[in-house]
Amino acid sequence: MDRVFLDANVLFSVAYRTDAGLQRLWTLKNVTLITSVYALEEARVNLSTREQRIRLANLARALHLVTSLPTHPLPTGVHLPAKDHPILLAAMAANATHLLAGDVKHFGPYYGQTIAGILILPPATYLHGRLTAPE
Repeated sequence: MDRVFLDANVLFSVAYRTDAGLQRLWTLKNVTLITSVYALEEARVNLSTREQRIRLANLARALHLVTSLPTHPLPTGVHLPAKDHPILLAAMAANATHLLAGDVKHFGPYYGQTIAGILILPPATYLHGRLTAPE
């Protein structure tokens, strides 16, 4: 069973358009989708319409929420801006197996790497792998 943490960019993208392909994440079997209150709020404030915020709220009902953030430092060798620390730390607190991050600038250097037991991937890579893998 994959425990997949979704960052704010992924949440924003899936709520932005009614036909967002990333909505398929919600249909995958043997996957627990996780996010944090921090990521959910970041996505919400960046959405521009009421309909988008409602779509996000509806999708969020199926997510496991991390409500408290650990205060320990990032793993050695990981360099992220302060605004992204809560994302990785919440994924660690949730015992996520994957972190899907749409932030190529900051998380991109870690794509394909496992940090603290969490494989960091762009969302499309994870989704493609799951949709093409045999059941």
